[in-house]
Amino acid sequence: MSFFVFLRHAQAKNNVERILAGRSTGYPLTDLGVQQAEKIGDFLKPLHISKIYSSPIERAEHTARIVANRVGLSYNVDERLTEIDMGIFSGMPYEDMFAKHGNIFLKFYQGHSIVEKNGIEPFESVKKRVLDIVDHCSRRHNNENILFVTHMDPIKSMISTIFQLKPESLYELIIRNASLTILKREQSNLSVVAINSMSPEGYHQE
Repeated sequence: MSFFVFLRHAQAKNNVERILAGRSTGYPLTDLGVQQAEKIGDFLKPLHISKIYSSPIERAEHTARIVANRVGLSYNVDERLTEIDMGIFSGMPYEDMFAKHGNIFLKFYQGHSIVEKNGIEPFESVKKRVLDIVDHCSRRHNNENILFVTHMDPIKSMISTIFQLKPESLYELIIRNASLTILKREQSNLSVVAINSMSPEGYHQE
């Protein structure tokens, strides 16, 4: 038995300012985000993580660096864990996007034509790359607990794969900053152990 632990990066500047950062640079962790990363690192210690993989995006990699330091490990950057490319919407405030283009988030999960037409990575593509790194780690790290530091939609893609969620349910599902989504592999099957798991004080910080 092994666990695949997905950690959404801690609070970053774009989360506070409600901006669609995508893969854009210039959105570091906030002071609260640094504290969140430190606390979730301590919270992770009993899980005995063997290996850490991180998205290359600044806010995720900073989270991974803090967590790795807390648990006494190094981390590897892997492009398969990166944030979705938001295309022309990168850097746009949520309110402006909704006012001009409607609910892009829901359309993203629906596979609407507006997605690829405007340079957004399709949700099916996100699923494919995240499943690829999970399969890779299943073979390379048999019976070990692996931590993936990533973003909301890569985590949703794994949950969706297991639960077969409808677009509306995916849209409503919020993965909190610095929270854990834990999957367990038994033989060839994956099951969900926890979603949005964190230390008790974490639920009151945002």
